[in-house]
Amino acid sequence: MSLELEEETLKKMCNLHFPEYVLKMRQYAKENNVPIIQDEGLSFLISMIRIKHPQNILEIGTAIGYSGAMMALNSNAFITTLERDPVMHEESVKNIEALDLKSKVRLIYKDALEALSDVNDRKYDLIFIDAAKAQYTNFFNLYSPLLSDDGIIITDNMLFHGVKIEDAKSRSLRGLIRKLNNYTDFLLNNPLYDTTIFNLGDGMALTSKRH
Repeated sequence: MSLELEEETLKKMCNLHFPEYVLKMRQYAKENNVPIIQDEGLSFLISMIRIKHPQNILEIGTAIGYSGAMMALNSNAFITTLERDPVMHEESVKNIEALDLKSKVRLIYKDALEALSDVNDRKYDLIFIDAAKAQYTNFFNLYSPLLSDDGIIITDNMLFHGVKIEDAKSRSLRGLIRKLNNYTDFLLNNPLYDTTIFNLGDGMALTSKRH
């Protein structure tokens, strides 16, 4: 699969349908300030799933199960998803059960930095990174060995709402943006992988192995 995809084409590729319960999940996220993937980013993610037809997907960062549910509803893949926050995990369990997706989604309540042994029972055709941005490089290094030969890694929030390090008002925010910038450099200069970053949603990185 070529990574050289026009952004305007990507925007038009995927017309998403949201079941009524998923719309309720979106409303819950809005009312409770739960960050979920933006619509453009979700469209990109589902488009890549429809192109690649993955059998196994690993998601790092479940939150309320919104993106995991949409991936399961729009594919035949089996989803394994990791979440460390107890409130988010409990909410995701409720949502996945309500959508009757328990047979397609494996919910693991554990810090992703400590969960390798829980998920290394298979190779993954798609790894979706959407958790603590300060740990993106660690997540990539930990889980990329589980990527299948023709698999892809998609990382969300690459542009961090367009905030630049010089505009960040707090030291912690500047540190977070610096780590995200370092992750971007890590991807773009990695000799083992090809990466393209798309200005879709909050910024999406598409990474595949070099052959």
